[in-house]
Amino acid sequence: MSESSDIPSKSKNPEHYSFMDRDALAKYTTDTGKIISRKYTGLTPMQQRKVSRLIKKARHMQILK
Repeated sequence: MSESSDIPSKSKNPEHYSFMDRDALAKYTTDTGKIISRKYTGLTPMQQRKVSRLIKKARHMQILK
Protein backbone atom coordinates (compact mmCIF):
# COMPACT_ATOMS: atom_id res chain seq x y z
CA MET A 1 0.00 0.00 0.00
CA SER A 2 1.07 3.51 -0.63
CA GLU A 3 1.69 5.93 2.20
CA SER A 4 -0.88 8.37 0.86
CA SER A 5 -3.73 5.96 1.67
CA ASP A 6 -2.72 5.95 5.35
CA ILE A 7 -3.12 9.71 5.67
CA PRO A 8 -6.73 10.93 5.55
CA SER A 9 -7.20 13.53 2.87
CA LYS A 10 -8.89 16.84 3.57
CA SER A 11 -12.10 16.89 1.56
CA LYS A 12 -13.45 20.16 0.26
CA ASN A 13 -16.96 18.71 0.24
CA PRO A 14 -18.83 19.87 3.38
CA GLU A 15 -20.70 16.56 3.48
CA HIS A 16 -17.45 14.81 4.45
CA TYR A 17 -16.54 17.14 7.32
CA SER A 18 -16.41 16.07 10.94
CA PHE A 19 -17.04 18.25 13.98
CA MET A 20 -13.30 17.87 14.71
CA ASP A 21 -12.33 19.75 11.50
CA ARG A 22 -11.80 23.11 13.19
CA ASP A 23 -10.23 24.89 10.21
CA ALA A 24 -12.84 23.65 7.77
CA LEU A 25 -15.77 24.68 9.97
CA ALA A 26 -14.22 28.03 10.85
CA LYS A 27 -14.57 28.92 7.18
CA TYR A 28 -18.36 28.93 7.65
CA THR A 29 -18.43 31.18 10.73
CA THR A 30 -17.80 34.87 11.26
CA ASP A 31 -15.23 36.34 13.64
CA THR A 32 -17.94 36.63 16.29
CA GLY A 33 -18.92 32.96 15.87
CA LYS A 34 -22.13 33.31 13.90
CA ILE A 35 -22.89 30.80 11.16
CA ILE A 36 -22.68 32.33 7.67
CA SER A 37 -25.85 31.94 5.60
CA ARG A 38 -26.22 29.97 2.38
CA LYS A 39 -26.46 33.19 0.45
CA TYR A 40 -22.76 33.82 1.08
CA THR A 41 -21.38 30.28 1.38
CA GLY A 42 -23.00 28.91 -1.77
CA LEU A 43 -23.86 25.59 -0.15
CA THR A 44 -26.91 23.51 -0.97
CA PRO A 45 -29.65 23.38 1.69
CA MET A 46 -28.62 19.87 2.76
CA GLN A 47 -24.95 20.86 3.03
CA GLN A 48 -25.82 24.00 5.00
CA ARG A 49 -27.90 21.99 7.50
CA LYS A 50 -25.07 19.50 7.97
CA VAL A 51 -22.47 22.26 8.42
CA SER A 52 -24.74 24.05 10.91
CA ARG A 53 -25.21 20.85 12.94
CA LEU A 54 -21.45 20.21 12.93
CA ILE A 55 -20.69 23.79 14.04
CA LYS A 56 -23.21 23.55 16.87
CA LYS A 57 -21.79 20.20 17.95
CA ALA A 58 -18.24 21.59 17.85
CA ARG A 59 -19.35 24.56 19.96
CA HIS A 60 -20.95 22.21 22.48
CA MET A 61 -17.75 20.16 22.66
CA GLN A 62 -15.83 23.47 22.98
CA ILE A 63 -13.78 22.86 19.85
CA LEU A 64 -15.05 26.05 18.17
CA LYS A 65 -15.63 29.31 19.96
